[in-house]
Amino acid sequence: MKHLNEINSDGFTIINNVYNENEIEKIISLIEKTTQNDTENPTFRKSEDLFAIRQFHKEIPEVLDFVFNQNLKDILEKTFGKGYFITKSIYFDKPEKSNWFVSYHQDLTISVDKKMEISNFKNWTVKQNQFAVQPPKEILENNFTVRIHMDKTTKENGALKVVNNSHSKGIVRVDDLNIENETICEVEKGGIMIMKPLLFHASNKTTNNERRRVIHIEFSKYELPDGIAWSERI
Repeated sequence: MKHLNEINSDGFTIINNVYNENEIEKIISLIEKTTQNDTENPTFRKSEDLFAIRQFHKEIPEVLDFVFNQNLKDILEKTFGKGYFITKSIYFDKPEKSNWFVSYHQDLTISVDKKMEISNFKNWTVKQNQFAVQPPKEILENNFTVRIHMDKTTKENGALKVVNNSHSKGIVRVDDLNIENETICEVEKGGIMIMKPLLFHASNKTTNNERRRVIHIEFSKYELPDGIAWSERI
């Protein structure tokens, strides 16, 4: 209940020691094997400041057996119960000298298989044949995200900073954000952070020449209206 209480009150919780060294190395090995053999994949994004794999669990499905170890499965079931499924996943690799940073924002969109007119679904975008849309607030309020850390993450290499309890305010313009209680979410290698999509979060530049690799997985238990589907559901 401790973690659920923290999620409800602050919008996030941090749990270390979810993965051991061998599990981390196996996950990294599978990622490196895939990326070395497939350099032109359109779901890969590569720059000097960031490497990312979108639709991560679809691109490297064999990694799921290691991502969903018994520790993670127990944590998710005890915290949220049953009935949740993956709706999106991304792998981020922030290199040692990255100047990439992200300003404060909420995660307001979901990935779906097509665009169509549906009440209360708005702000449609499409990127590389991937449709995204902002769903009703109730869906976002009940979804959650797990961030799995492949490296020790500190304020010097881009740990997320969040505005505590900002998820409880609903959908808010960043200009109206009142930063009363900010936390830098440092996580040990092999630890996880669970957060709500409406929690305002940001990431600074890397200053200590240390890499930061994170697997970002979003979950929901909502069935979408007839006609559209979660494009990454598993």
